[in-house]
Amino acid sequence: MFHTITRYIFFAHVLICDCTYLILSDILLLLSYMRIIMPTSLCILLCAIGFNLNVATPLTLTAMSAERYVSICMPLRHAELSTPQHAAHGILLIQGLACVLMLIMLFSVTAVMPLDFYLSPRVCNVELLQVHRWQKDLTNGVSQVYFLFMALTICFCYVRIMKVARTASGDDRTAMNKGLRTVILHGFQLLLSLIQLWCPFVEMAVLQIDLWMFVNLRYFDYVVFILAPRCLVPLVYGLRDETFMVALKHYALFGCHNKKLGTIKKDRTIFPQTLTQQT
Repeated sequence: MFHTITRYIFFAHVLICDCTYLILSDILLLLSYMRIIMPTSLCILLCAIGFNLNVATPLTLTAMSAERYVSICMPLRHAELSTPQHAAHGILLIQGLACVLMLIMLFSVTAVMPLDFYLSPRVCNVELLQVHRWQKDLTNGVSQVYFLFMALTICFCYVRIMKVARTASGDDRTAMNKGLRTVILHGFQLLLSLIQLWCPFVEMAVLQIDLWMFVNLRYFDYVVFILAPRCLVPLVYGLRDETFMVALKHYALFGCHNKKLGTIKKDRTIFPQTLTQQT
């Protein structure tokens, strides 16, 4: 059932990206704190994967907001546009856009570093790959363009859904208000991700004052602006979604919700647009 609905396909993509990113970032954080060295080439590869995953999540959230916009503001075309094939194409586009920032980081490293740099063992840290100021400025500049585009897209979806919600009534108004709240939560998550881009500037300023304050601030930024936004996705598209919650209870309780899950599957077959419009 879930593999045929666009928003659940995007939801699965976000979960895969977030889980992989959290595992990777936790491992690198522990290795950094324990001062364990590794080949620089391996460090570059891990950081490149992290760059890709870090950008893929907000891009997918933007696509999910656009899907809500199509569902609410263009209901007659939703079944045509919101298909598994279009979702797969959207994920490929998201990964392609996310790879742009990763390639910029890789090219900037290969342009300035000698060959022996990649063979030497070092403590893995992203600052290791951005030696010159222009490398950081280039990466941050591209990231700001990405997040500006995503913020404008989410704001556009919010305004259009709000206009439609004002003219709706009854059950339609309730569904549209839920969609509006979903877009707001996506915007809040995107805001936390955007603040993450400003953290290095603050951290570098604090480093000039006190080293331990810098370490504590970096740990705080990691928890609040990296971990917290990724914990919001299961709440937005997991616990708030009635269909997903029924399926989650069914599998968590080893099939005790068989009857209700079967009813939802039957409703999905008879009234496919009903579940499509839920948020």
